[in-house]
Amino acid sequence: MNWHKLFYIFLAILCLTGCSVQRKIKRADKKFAIGEYYTAADIYKSCYGQLSAKKDRELKGYVAYRQGECYRLINNPRAANAYQSALRCKYQLQDSTIFLHAGQVLQYQGKYKDAAKSYELYLEAHPDNYVAQAGKYACSKIDEWKKEGSRYKISEAKEFNQRRTSNFAPMFIGDNTDALVFASNRQEKPKGGSKKLQRPSNVTGQQLFQIYQTRKNAAGEWEEIELAEGLYDGGESEQSKDSADTKGGTAEMGVCTFTRDGRTMLFTYSKPINGQDLGAKIYRSDRASGEWGEPQEVKLFLDSSITVGHPALNATGDTLYFVSDAPGGEGGKDIWMAELDGENWLNAQPLGKGINTAADEMYPYVHADGTLYFASNGHPGYGGLDLYKATRDTTFKDSTVWVLYNMGPSFNGVGDDFGITFEGATQNGFFSSNKGEKKGHDKIYRFWLPEMEFIAEGIVTDEQGNPLSDASLRIVGSDGTNSKLNVRRDGTYKIKLNREVKYVMLATCRGHLNAKEQWNTLNLKDSKTYSMNIALSPISRPVKMENIFYEFGRWELTQASETELLHLVKLLEDNPNITIELSAHTDMKGTDEFNNDLSQKRAQSCCDFLIKHGIERERLTPVGYGKTKPVICDKALNKKYPWIPVEQELNEAFITALPDDKQEICNQINRRTEFKVVKTTYKLY
Repeated sequence: MNWHKLFYIFLAILCLTGCSVQRKIKRADKKFAIGEYYTAADIYKSCYGQLSAKKDRELKGYVAYRQGECYRLINNPRAANAYQSALRCKYQLQDSTIFLHAGQVLQYQGKYKDAAKSYELYLEAHPDNYVAQAGKYACSKIDEWKKEGSRYKISEAKEFNQRRTSNFAPMFIGDNTDALVFASNRQEKPKGGSKKLQRPSNVTGQQLFQIYQTRKNAAGEWEEIELAEGLYDGGESEQSKDSADTKGGTAEMGVCTFTRDGRTMLFTYSKPINGQDLGAKIYRSDRASGEWGEPQEVKLFLDSSITVGHPALNATGDTLYFVSDAPGGEGGKDIWMAELDGENWLNAQPLGKGINTAADEMYPYVHADGTLYFASNGHPGYGGLDLYKATRDTTFKDSTVWVLYNMGPSFNGVGDDFGITFEGATQNGFFSSNKGEKKGHDKIYRFWLPEMEFIAEGIVTDEQGNPLSDASLRIVGSDGTNSKLNVRRDGTYKIKLNREVKYVMLATCRGHLNAKEQWNTLNLKDSKTYSMNIALSPISRPVKMENIFYEFGRWELTQASETELLHLVKLLEDNPNITIELSAHTDMKGTDEFNNDLSQKRAQSCCDFLIKHGIERERLTPVGYGKTKPVICDKALNKKYPWIPVEQELNEAFITALPDDKQEICNQINRRTEFKVVKTTYKLY
């Protein structure tokens, strides 16, 4: 064979190869158009390696982008690499949407800085795009959001999950919170046979999903999980039947909703015809004799080619929320609603921009209180699908205005969080998530909202810390609370409080001054315990004031003294019928004349502070004792300094016999400011 023949043969092979690639790309495009993303991705992948980066750069970029789109739509982590391949082929020159979708994928993976850059590139050409704006904003706020707390508690509902499978969209059967259904792609073992694997879905590449159910037993435990009775024939898959129209896959069932009596179920149903997935529909089944009857399609649009799914009924059963990509929405998958008229659902309409975006809004759920919950990857969130709740804004006449809340870091995170359901009218229930799952498997989680509890507790003591077992408390609240209680034998108390109330508590004990505490439980978002230890000052003996400081060798108060003096202001306000002697004392150093003068001026400085803060001058008597009244050691002081005997006066003779370091301690003890009650009948008569 000569070289000319070889050349022409080689050229013919190249042409045939090129035609083959073109045909494969067209086939992949058709699969993509009907939503068979998993199958399309495999075809695009095989085509990508056959295209030249130089000669076929534009086509190679297109193939890589479409491959990335397939992976993005089925949450395959390979999407990010596919987009990078498309960008290397300059696909962004054909369609800048690649920056938006790459940003979404990076955000889904928790790569927030890279995602923000991708959103910025898209916004350069599309500055008004809400989804890109929301994504960029979320990436800048993510660290702040993660620090936010939540009262909800979350844990995996392990009894519903199975390894290497996806389990999602739990739903109680009407008002019966002891019966639950959910979607799962676990493989059931047919009766009397071995486990039969179904053909993977052309859409996701996973085993097909079916509806499973479980009930609680008398012990409150969830029993064995089984296929929903009546919808399946003995657990055998449709593929086990010799039917021509099931060669491309079997029927797939998903999200359910129920009427309150649990007798009617609406569910998502998708069955390939002639090997092609033509989209999902909503079907209805009625329960009879303990089993679900023959499903019937729910007609929502005249155009039968429109995909619908994810049904959710309101509490009264007359409004149906569902998901569709029908014309008239905002783009992507939107949440719609329809009204019941007899046996038909009419007036299907999208919920509008308050809920829907150009991205996807799915998995609606209506709480018993009317709150709408749903999942979205178009509003500001943590990445992937996040759970949101929405309420009507009653301040607007237009009832289509919604107030939207992201449900926060307890529910939402990297990956998809969706498919929430509540246990009746409570704030407890289940939801679905693939958080932390490397292979993207969905798991069911439970959540609960602990009851908020507000407590005031503490101990009532004297000024030396000794419990006052005969103290009593009077509690008055703005909600009408007016109660009195005695403390326990050890001086402690514990009081349960109400929410949104202002409280005043007065502590009293015979032979002691009163003390008042004020606090409130307004605007609290979580449980709270108020710890309030109360020290009551005695009437019969002087009380040392801690942390009263003066300039060295002077009588001017330092700023550090204000806190203690303000406490004395409060005590005098709480006890308006007492007068006090406020005294200052020095150590043994210096002359009597100097110490007397200095201590008198210091006592006067304290009284001036009290007068400045509203205490009547007539209630105060400043006295400077100099060094004439040394401290006499009591049990509390002896406990702190065991080398000072109880009843020992810290006079000059005792101090000078001590080592230098202990002398300084005694001098510090003698340098003090005190007050004592003089009268308890001020302005009483």
